[in-house]
Amino acid sequence: MSRFAKYAWFVLAWNVLVILWGAFVRATGSGAGCGSHWPVCNGTVIPTLQSIETVIEYVHRVMSGADLFMILGLLILGLRLYPKSSPVRMGVIGSAVFILVESGLGAMLVLLNLVNKNESAFRAAAVAIHLLNTLVLLAFLALTAWWASGGKAISLKGKNRTALWLGIGLGGVALIGMMGAVTALGDTLFPAQTLAQGLAQDADANASFLIRLRVIHPIIAVLVGIYTLNLAWSIFKRSANPLAQKLCLALGGLVLAQWGAGLLTLLLLAPIWMQMVHLFLADSVWTSYILLSASVLSMER
Repeated sequence: MSRFAKYAWFVLAWNVLVILWGAFVRATGSGAGCGSHWPVCNGTVIPTLQSIETVIEYVHRVMSGADLFMILGLLILGLRLYPKSSPVRMGVIGSAVFILVESGLGAMLVLLNLVNKNESAFRAAAVAIHLLNTLVLLAFLALTAWWASGGKAISLKGKNRTALWLGIGLGGVALIGMMGAVTALGDTLFPAQTLAQGLAQDADANASFLIRLRVIHPIIAVLVGIYTLNLAWSIFKRSANPLAQKLCLALGGLVLAQWGAGLLTLLLLAPIWMQMVHLFLADSVWTSYILLSASVLSMER
């Protein structure tokens, strides 16, 4: 494996850490820890860390800033090391574009005060869009690392039906993620002390829309999970590619683990550590789906 490929996998892993810390910022209500300033924190580059919320938010900004430079470095190296015909170029360009969008969305959340106790529909929509952009960014980073490690370019020739089934699955997982982000926001703003209280909140006709939307997330998760398990099993049986088969098994195992984590999150009333585990598994499911798609759609027939 080349140094560039190792660096690409490292950047992918770093982005998962940034995502998890971002969730920690939201779950702890630390989004306003740097005030309404961006990119500086409380008006300075290196703020006085007077509260734990400021520390948490500032760490996230430092990690995000480092991420931006890492991906720009990935872009420069990719364009220098790989010819125009290489799919790696598409990967690094896509990664650079979506990290810039990611930064813009993060700035919007702060500058428009879509943090802390804000429970508006605008914040919910912004959080969902932010999550979707994050998934696209992860997809480009994963593909960059995959192609730099020897993966072949994607070709849809003679594979349109398979591409359609995979596309539906990926769309479903993205929808789960977006609804999960809104659900997590509702859990943060309207925490339940007991399972019975949480169920009562869901049944209350006067409850916030963030609470009433919570029931949608597990329903979609079950339906898309069943679809994904069937698709992975179908590909596993038809594929002669050992790597694709391993990715099928990994994806199936992650879906089952995610179901278990989702149930545990519900029963434990969504503690922060469990939300982090749930999100990590969600990112793993998405990345596995992307790599499986790249493997299947690049196989020669």
